[in-house]
Amino acid sequence: MSIEIKTATLEPIRHTYEHTKRRFGDKPASRYQEASYDIAPEQNFHYRPTWQPDKELFDQSRTAVVMDDWNVHKDPRQYYYGTYVQARAKLQEVTESNYAFFDKRGFADRMPEEVRQKIIRCMVPLRHAELGANMNNMFCFSYGTATVVNQGFLYHSMDRLGIAQYLSRVGLLLDGNSTESLAAAKEFWMSDPVWQGMRRYIENVLCLEDWFEVFIAQNVVLDTLVYDLIYRQFDEKITEEGGSDLAMLIEFMQEWHKDSSRWVDATLKTTVGESEHNRETIRRWVADWQEKAVADLAPLAEIAVGDDAMNACVEVLNKRLAKAGL
Repeated sequence: MSIEIKTATLEPIRHTYEHTKRRFGDKPASRYQEASYDIAPEQNFHYRPTWQPDKELFDQSRTAVVMDDWNVHKDPRQYYYGTYVQARAKLQEVTESNYAFFDKRGFADRMPEEVRQKIIRCMVPLRHAELGANMNNMFCFSYGTATVVNQGFLYHSMDRLGIAQYLSRVGLLLDGNSTESLAAAKEFWMSDPVWQGMRRYIENVLCLEDWFEVFIAQNVVLDTLVYDLIYRQFDEKITEEGGSDLAMLIEFMQEWHKDSSRWVDATLKTTVGESEHNRETIRRWVADWQEKAVADLAPLAEIAVGDDAMNACVEVLNKRLAKAGL
């Protein structure tokens, strides 16, 4: 008796959804493509926004930059909700372990008092700036045009809220959960001359109406300068002064900035490369906001790191802009 085994290939009737088929062809699409491209409606809206009746929903005229197709953007991380949550869960797991270890070993008590006070003055008030960054990115998410761009702003916005919470926990770890550090940090943010420049900068960005200019002012210019100043230079300075254990508490911010910078750089480079009009518009915004940011951050840079701190930050920003074609 012999048994003959045969195989049959069944061709699926549909390989993908229509919206991904039109853009990528009749082939299986990735989860990122299915969840990101050509999702936002472009026609047949039911009503105009009552608060801005001259605009349609997702109106492309809400920004001065012009794209023939906003869906040409791509997040190099390929984050949609599922992959984003998984990536942040892994990063949060490491962070929670670091914070528990720091607290269990009593590392805060081993820090010199002047180092702890310097961290509370120069770093913890950033939690207020992070809440401003949360609002600015949520604005971009609300008024942007394409899902492939907007979802990046939403994830970025939620990350900034999480960083604000981690900065609050840094303060609590340093003062034994007495909340005195948070009260002091708020007072620094509200009245310390060192912080009034950044506070003014954040509030000015909150008043902008062009969502892509908000992206430039917040995510490109300010974040590049601040994250280099605080999470690289200040971290190195504090280590020299006896606060090396701070590195355990800010690893999330450092790793997050590396990750998010990939998306920021890709969005910037794609938009700049679209046309000379976009290049000149963005170059003008960068020059304007860079001048303001450098002046506003100078007092903080001087007390946190030293005289040459801002020059190093500007060099990092210039290299980043050059890679984007600016």
